[in-house]
Amino acid sequence: MHSSLHCSACQKEHDAARPQNVCTSCGKPLFARYNLDAIRDSFRPAMVRVRPTRSMWRFAEVLPVSDASRAVSLGEGLTPLVLARPRGEFDGFVDLWIKDESFNPTASFKARGMAAAVSRAVELGIQKVALPSAGNAAGAAAAYAARAGLGCVLMMPADTPPANIIESVAQGADVFLVRGLISDAGKLVRYGCARFGWFDLSTLREPFRVEGKKIMGYELALDLQAARGSSVPVLPDVIIYPAGGGTGLVGMWKAFAEMQELGWIGSERPRMVAVQAAGCAPIVRAFEAGAEFAEPVHDAHTIAAGLRVPSAIGDFLMLAAIRGSRGTAVAVSDEDLVAAQHELASAQGIFACPEGGAAWAAAKQLAETGWLRPDQSVVLFNTGSGLKYTHLERLPNLPVLDPRDAQWFRRLKDPA
Repeated sequence: MHSSLHCSACQKEHDAARPQNVCTSCGKPLFARYNLDAIRDSFRPAMVRVRPTRSMWRFAEVLPVSDASRAVSLGEGLTPLVLARPRGEFDGFVDLWIKDESFNPTASFKARGMAAAVSRAVELGIQKVALPSAGNAAGAAAAYAARAGLGCVLMMPADTPPANIIESVAQGADVFLVRGLISDAGKLVRYGCARFGWFDLSTLREPFRVEGKKIMGYELALDLQAARGSSVPVLPDVIIYPAGGGTGLVGMWKAFAEMQELGWIGSERPRMVAVQAAGCAPIVRAFEAGAEFAEPVHDAHTIAAGLRVPSAIGDFLMLAAIRGSRGTAVAVSDEDLVAAQHELASAQGIFACPEGGAAWAAAKQLAETGWLRPDQSVVLFNTGSGLKYTHLERLPNLPVLDPRDAQWFRRLKDPA
């Protein structure tokens, strides 16, 4: 259980026993802090690895709950880390791994954050949550709210992928479609929270979604330890992550600091790469300009709904992690990320979401420029399932065989 809440910017302490959103002094995200010294001896990698819990809650000591047995869980976490086969466009990459978050209960990494946030909301007595979402966060929030018996209000841009809207409605959420971007939906959520008393579950506007997502960092270290046959947790040379609101990247950076304090790892860090779509790349622009904060994008457009975040409250945290790790930020076109999505599917058998495609497109781009060496240990994150985006695909003109036709077998040919 976390012992305190502190502002990630000004370090002001906040009461962890009451519902909190952003810092009351500066408006920046709050982070949970844990008494890591108290669990150093009992919370060790070897102990965690053999726990029977088949979810991210095997890391309960660094998650924001008083009693893990009462956590709101659907089995999130412990997703596969898959070694890429060196074929096709992947030829030459000898140590390239894909952390496939589509295996989560709601088919994206958003399940992790919602499991942690909703679990803590239940402990704090919150009755109804609300958030803006242009995709997978909505479905995850609806699912975990339903599991917990909480009300859930979702403000979703009208052009949100249909699969996300359908799953949110099916899981009992009150869904409102908004003519505009996720930033416009966020304004409506904040208005509704102030007027009706909903609890704002927006990205990094509450302290606990990031806690669920940080567990990706813990899992990654133990995954690579097992793959290498190492006696200690292992981190890759480079992590390539598709970043919209940025909680996954920020969360893993927080996890690495915690693991160092626990004595699991040393001071070495992977180079962190934030990937954005060319049509909505505020973090890339800020990184290239040497800025601490990112200017909002006013004409945000990309088919990757999770990357269409024109302004992120955690911009300074993403930029600090990128620079602190000697990483970089990369923008890729919609054309390139879709092509990369298809390459992941046809060469690796992973039907990634477009955001996952963006990570692979960025890896190729960085290898071409020499920033990334193909022999380095690299982890790409696929943050969700491509099945949520089938509305973007045109059904191909496929041959049709009719067994009622006596000559149907003659029409069957072996594809070249």
